This record gives sequence, structure tokens and C-alpha cells, in this order.
Amino acid sequence: MTKKIRVKDMYIGGDAPVSVQSMTNTPTRDFEATLKQVEALAEAGADLVRVSVPDFESADTLGKLVKSVSVPIIADIHYDYKLALAAIEAGAHKIRVNPSNLGKKGVKEVARLASERGVPVRVGVNAGSVGGVRSARALAELALDGAKVFEDEGMTDIVLAVKCSDVRRTVEAYRALRAMTDYPLHIGLTEAGTAESGTVKSAVAIGSLLLDGIGDTVRVSLAGDPVKEVGVAIAILRSVGLRGGAEIVACPTCARTEIPVEELALKTEKALRNIDFNLKVAVMGCAVNGIGEGRDADLGVCGGRDKSLLFMRGEPYKTVDNSDIEAELRKMIEVYRGK
Repeated sequence: MTKKIRVKDMYIGGDAPVSVQSMTNTPTRDFEATLKQVEALAEAGADLVRVSVPDFESADTLGKLVKSVSVPIIADIHYDYKLALAAIEAGAHKIRVNPSNLGKKGVKEVARLASERGVPVRVGVNAGSVGGVRSARALAELALDGAKVFEDEGMTDIVLAVKCSDVRRTVEAYRALRAMTDYPLHIGLTEAGTAESGTVKSAVAIGSLLLDGIGDTVRVSLAGDPVKEVGVAIAILRSVGLRGGAEIVACPTCARTEIPVEELALKTEKALRNIDFNLKVAVMGCAVNGIGEGRDADLGVCGGRDKSLLFMRGEPYKTVDNSDIEAELRKMIEVYRGK
């Protein structure tokens, strides 16, 4: 089990659940825009939110931000260690630094103040920022070297990360790092890509690590609206059994399909996005993929030519006209909720 690190009123590592984080892409100095995006990320399910601090105006805005939101705020720092000091002074709940671009003197200053104030640090090593092609093990060793500088200053509230844009090297680097340390690990694939390709690559990398028992906090990095990152991260956690909520399973459809499977599955998924209990719903297009293949679902629908069968816990529940499937399925979900 990894160490347990406190970040504001939540924990990373140990027996704490794997947390989800994302990062704003608004100019941090624009308080209103950044506040709006932080709130949207929190509403979507982010447990922590990271913001860039590229200048001292942004550090000042960070001070206002941490007083205005309930979700823990992480300050992302590069190149100028004085910005990290300013972010800590402003009340950042955690900071993220890459020691390779701060310099040893800077890292020592940051470690000293963070230790004094009880602010945890994520030591992040990205393959693209360390120069040259590095092996997975070399990246893991670089992360530990960065942690050692903080440790020498009495700092032990550390989270580590070793991200690459390559799936295989990312997984290998985290596996190597886990074998070397018990610090909590922030996992993810950096520069994953657009929503479609980046989701696939992130799911493979993050899912592989989680199934190995590796990873204490997760960020899916996608180009575009960061709110999408949160949804993908939560879906990955649900797929490996680390988050509750609704799971929608649907048949791939074929010439036997009698109902609009994709449309109905999407509507059901949207309606159940924020439920607070575990529920598996099957949307099956015909009798072949009906109750049999959806038997392990809590609820489901088996499509027919004019009428379809709703089922609950593998048993027939009600036959309804196809035009009423959506409404009747919603009613059945409420019945199930009440049981």
C-alpha cells in the first residue's frame, strides 16, 4: 500500500479511493473564466483541479480562487521557482513541479516552504521535458532523483508521476516506479491527443495500470474542453471496478436489430450519469442478444418488432410498445431505485 497524502480535506494514496483530477485551460489571471471552469470540473466529478501559474498575476488570482471553491486547487509551476513560492503563499493546496526545469536551488527553496506550510508536492517527470530519449526505468529513476531533493529538505508529502505520450513506455515507467517506491502515484498519459484518439490511448494506459493495482490519482489529458477529461477518467475507473454509478451495456447491432439501440443507450447513459448507486442497464436489439446476454444486468430491454420486453435481474418484467420504451425504462429505474 502506498503512503497517504493529505490535500486540503481529502487524501491521495493509502486506502483512499483513486481520485480524479483535471486542469483548467483558461488564462488563470482571468478570475471569472477560471472560476467558472473549476466549478464545471467539480460538477462533472473532478476531486482536484490543477491550474497553471505562468506569472505572478496568476499567482495573485490563485489566492482568490482557493477562497471561492470547495475543490482542492493544485498550482502547476514551470521554470520559475519563485512562482511556486508565490502559489504556496497564496494558499495552493498542492503544487506540481518538474525539478528538471527549476534548478536545484529552486527546488530546495520550494521544498523548504512547502514543508513548513504542509503543502504536498507532485514531482512530475514528463518524457518530453527531460531531453533525449529516456528508457522507462530511466524516467522512473529521474522521478526518484527529484523526490530525493525534496526529501533532503525534510519534505515527504510527495506524489510522483512519470508521463509519456507513448502508451507502452508510460505503463512500463509506472511499473518500474511502483517497484522502487511507496509514494502515491499520479497516473496518466501526457499529450494523449484529441477526444477520440486520446480517450482510447488513455484508457489503455490508465486501465492497464489500475488493473495492476498501480495509481492513486488519475488525469486524462485531452486537447479541448477539460470537462470531457473528467467523464473519461470516471468511465475508466468504473470499467475496472473502482467507481460506482451506472454502467450501460449495449449490443453492437446487426440486421436483426428491432429498436434504435444506440439512441436509446445514449439517452439512458445521459439520464443516469449522476446516480449515486451502482446500476447496470442492458440495451439489447433483438431476442438473440436479449435476456440471455444481458442477464447479469440489473435492468434491461430486449427489442422486438413492435413490442419489446423489459427485464429486471434476468427475469421478464413488462412488455411495452416500442414507442414507449424510453418512458417505461425510466419508470422501471425508479422502481428499482426504491427497492
